[in-house]
Amino acid sequence: MQHRIIRCLCQLTVIGLAVHWIYPVGLVAQRAPEAAARSHPEFVVPAWAFPSPVAALPTVFDSVTAIRVAASDRMFTDAQIHDLFNVADWYPKIHPAMPAVIARGRKPAVFACAYCHLPTGAGRPENAMLAGLPAAYIEQQVADLKRGVRRSAWREPYRPNTSMIAVAESATTAEVAEAARYFSRLRRVSRTRVVERTVIPHLESELGLFFADSGAGTEVLGKRLVMVPVDAERHERRDPTVNYIAYVPPGSLVRGRKIATSGVRAGAKSCISCHGPALRGVGVVPPIAGQSPSYILRQLFAFKAGARASPTGALMREVTASLELDDMIAVAAYAGSRKP
Repeated sequence: MQHRIIRCLCQLTVIGLAVHWIYPVGLVAQRAPEAAARSHPEFVVPAWAFPSPVAALPTVFDSVTAIRVAASDRMFTDAQIHDLFNVADWYPKIHPAMPAVIARGRKPAVFACAYCHLPTGAGRPENAMLAGLPAAYIEQQVADLKRGVRRSAWREPYRPNTSMIAVAESATTAEVAEAARYFSRLRRVSRTRVVERTVIPHLESELGLFFADSGAGTEVLGKRLVMVPVDAERHERRDPTVNYIAYVPPGSLVRGRKIATSGVRAGAKSCISCHGPALRGVGVVPPIAGQSPSYILRQLFAFKAGARASPTGALMREVTASLELDDMIAVAAYAGSRKP
């Protein structure tokens, strides 16, 4: 566990230097942005939805020892795996040839898209699955990030969101369009199993998710949605085929299905009315079936807090205004459990 934490922390330090800010650890609940707080004074953004590791002194990644992951015949060093401008592609045969902006980005500010979203577009719990999203939708979200109308609900800098803002502010229109075309043509594959539990393995906080520490006993889940990789080492090595578990409170899936199909109350807008009967999207409305539950939840928080403030997000802000925390956990769990 110790080597895993150190390696992840090194990664955080390198990325932090690249985007020119230092990530403060947020370990307490935080109120929504002021504008949203006036409308929803009871809404408190939970810190557990934005996990981060403890800060560490920078160290150098190993650039000598070649390592591998299961089912891949390729080998990379830690330094190569954490190279923001030359993505370590473990399975080049399972996706089309990557354009330059996807595989290498453009120094100094446009990180390779596949570093975070992976060559398959599968993403990780700390960021979005882009595979199969409408190209126009992807382009609009990047534009919203650049305009400052798409932000994280967490008011302290949250690395995945801040890094994406830095990229959006530097990428050209042509680069964004090329990336959008690439990801929109990829097949969506769910890698998350949603598990309802009252008691879960003891967790260690990492960037955007948690690692289960099987040797440290258990803890009560409470009113949370937490994600852990099935194989922490493969997650660290940015393997696009690693699977995840999303722990949610008992009853979440039934409750989420009801809200998704019928709305939170009589007359309220349901998820399927916009995202389609199977939550696989309609036109430019994005698919949410199979998306990372923790990512969905953070977006619901952002709409409720007013951090996603674009005109196209007005309906989602209206929907989330009537959702409580356990409603949002349930919806995220249900949508994330559906087949893409």
